[in-house]
Amino acid sequence: MIRRSLSLSPLLSNGVRRTLPLLFSPSPHRSLPFSSSSSSSQENGSDVNPQPAAAISIDRSGLYNPPAHSHEPSADSELVKHLKSIIKFRGGPISVAEYMEEVLTNPQSGFYINRDVFGTEGDFITSPEVSQMFGELVGVWTMCLWEQMGKPEKVNLVELGPGRGTLMADLLRSSSKFANFIKSLDVHMVECSPTLQKIQHNTLKRVDEVVSEEESTSRSTRTLSGVPIHWHSTLEEVPLGSPTIIIAHEFFDALPVHQFQKASRGWCEKMVDVSDDSSFRFVLSPQPTPALLYLMKLCRWAGLEKISKLEHMEVCPKAMELTQQIAKRISSDGGGALIIDYGKNEIISDSLQAIRKHKFVDILDNPGSADLSAYVDFASIRHSAEEASEDVSVHGPMTQSQFLGSLGINFRVEALLQNCTEEQAESLRTGYWRLVGDGEAPFWEGPDDQAPIGMGSRYLAMAIVNKKQGVPVPFE
Repeated sequence: MIRRSLSLSPLLSNGVRRTLPLLFSPSPHRSLPFSSSSSSSQENGSDVNPQPAAAISIDRSGLYNPPAHSHEPSADSELVKHLKSIIKFRGGPISVAEYMEEVLTNPQSGFYINRDVFGTEGDFITSPEVSQMFGELVGVWTMCLWEQMGKPEKVNLVELGPGRGTLMADLLRSSSKFANFIKSLDVHMVECSPTLQKIQHNTLKRVDEVVSEEESTSRSTRTLSGVPIHWHSTLEEVPLGSPTIIIAHEFFDALPVHQFQKASRGWCEKMVDVSDDSSFRFVLSPQPTPALLYLMKLCRWAGLEKISKLEHMEVCPKAMELTQQIAKRISSDGGGALIIDYGKNEIISDSLQAIRKHKFVDILDNPGSADLSAYVDFASIRHSAEEASEDVSVHGPMTQSQFLGSLGINFRVEALLQNCTEEQAESLRTGYWRLVGDGEAPFWEGPDDQAPIGMGSRYLAMAIVNKKQGVPVPFE
């Protein structure tokens, strides 16, 4: 049971060098066994087992280190065969980023492509699945930005990686009474998974809607409020020319990252290879790789003093490129973007994790059966947006607790608690804590392994907007 005495008070706390030394010194060898002090390292091809992770909550915010693992002989899946054929065809290892991209979005066997990975029956739970309040308050932010934009008669509302469509459903439902805002919306869902597109379509369509074969193929629909919704595989497919509001919640963390390790010969890219026993292993590239150009950019942004203290670095070229694309669209058409994800406002050293059925597993075990994600480098997003256009401004990041608290989540949960059953009240309190709390909920009296873990400080919120619109709420 959960005590009714839970306090709902706000949880708010309101240079470039000419050269970069020892970035890479080539070696004549094909590849070197990967070694480091990290939990995923290998020394001369043998595993160094990390300590098992402690029991954690099922939301992704509480995840830390993977447990010990072993590669037991088993029949290779189609994805494993595909990955091994790529490595064999190349005559050498592939980057961690390419491995990650194949594991998540391979058209036949990718983790996100053919299954529903969200919710209690999936592999992880996201904020929209935790509580309706999340989508409602993102809706408040969206309407405020629309007003700052001058209440345009038409606006493209774009969601990147919409999950099950829960966030958009809550946003549209809670905004339905604001007729002019709803009338202006043309919603675009950017989703590469046909399975998730279908789930999103079922979440958002009218109850009495009959979908023709042509509409089913093109994935377009209207909500109960009459808002038209379209589906696309990439942001490029979303029409230009109209003011645009973009929502990216837990999207950037799934973009493929390149990992680098400092070695005696400089910064070397971490790669995935096949060992003699036919299992996957990490090695270090003996020669400079294309991703080194992005690493050099990251080094210029961060400064050599910070870089000199690191042994590992992650860089996400696709996040940089997507941010620049978003910034240029906002610069030309007006509007803004809201990015909410777990990450840091600094260089990320070594954060790539794999999770299957709410538990950590090794990154290389049974590819395609677990989600892979990495911390988002919000500092890199800021630099990428500012480099792309002088007409946009970047605000934040602030913690998710600060963001939701400033938008009124405390008043919202109090209002909802006035008219609900005991079971609903317990769900509301638990959801509230997960959204804005920090660590284990102090009011929890159930089993320790089911205690709600707050993601309020682990998740960050950042906004990119056209300068003409001023500073968006609540980043003043």
